[in-house]
Amino acid sequence: MTTTTEEPTITTAASLAYAEDFMSEDDHLAAARRRSDEVGVIPVGPGGGAALSFLASVVQAKAVAEIGTGTGVSGLWLLRGMQPDGVLTSVDLEAEHQRLARETFTDAGYAPQRFRLIAGAGLDVMPRLTDAGYDVVFLDGDKVEYGEYLDQAMRLVRPGGVIVFDNALWHDRVADPAQRDPETSAIRDVVQRVKNDERLRSVLLPLGDGLLAAQLLT
Repeated sequence: MTTTTEEPTITTAASLAYAEDFMSEDDHLAAARRRSDEVGVIPVGPGGGAALSFLASVVQAKAVAEIGTGTGVSGLWLLRGMQPDGVLTSVDLEAEHQRLARETFTDAGYAPQRFRLIAGAGLDVMPRLTDAGYDVVFLDGDKVEYGEYLDQAMRLVRPGGVIVFDNALWHDRVADPAQRDPETSAIRDVVQRVKNDERLRSVLLPLGDGLLAAQLLT
């Protein structure tokens, strides 16, 4: 219990870094990050990855859909939180990225039946996925399309399941009303939609570039 009249806040970069690195990453995640650097992909940070794993574990996820495979950093975190028979479905435009993600998952000991990699645009693939068929839907694709991703995710996630957006603070731009570029505006709109939707229980976490998580209540 605090005795000050001011709201407690994180005020230093050191505290943010401490939270981000709270869960350390092993050699498999380090290798996936090296692959990301090689192809110019920016994956979810360690803090965001740990949060994804935690959420997948809490909802006992057996089916997870991911938009934005990258080289498998977020997917590996998700797989580690899922049930032993769970299946990750991951979508990405770049087949080469998915080849590297397959290496990540295989090297980490996951059998081929534990993940399904689909090459294609998120908004082309998502309509083909099963209604209410997923415990977690993680969205890290084209930021301009975040509003449409939310529409699709609301259909795909089961009641009690969780929708998660990466880059919810978008390089500190979302909190600055003067920033009105298409990506920032789209993310800001999604944050407000999620916040105001009575069907969702949500939280905005200041990990990495921001992680917006929402549970579908009904």
